[in-house]
Amino acid sequence: MTTAQALITLVTVAVVTLALRAWPFLLFPENKKTPDLLQYLGRVLPYAIMGMLVVYCLRDTEFSQLTGWLPGLASVAFVAVVHRLRHSLPLSLIGGTALYMVLIRVM
Repeated sequence: MTTAQALITLVTVAVVTLALRAWPFLLFPENKKTPDLLQYLGRVLPYAIMGMLVVYCLRDTEFSQLTGWLPGLASVAFVAVVHRLRHSLPLSLIGGTALYMVLIRVM
């Protein structure tokens, strides 16, 4: 890629990113009510996405041996409990990931 091509690509990416970030503010100014459908989606989509991520992460779980399912199940339970008690997403995710990594190495 030449310098000119790289510069054109960089400018294009920057303009598209800026436009995508500004678009919601242009469509829904502060003095205009947000449509009910978007408010509903804003409430339910985060939970749906998290559920899909859990399914995606655990899709290859094998139940034939303890080492196949225990690390994943224990880590998911840890994340749920810590997040419920502390309401700290970074603590939940980092702690769950660390627990998973320790369990798959130890077991």
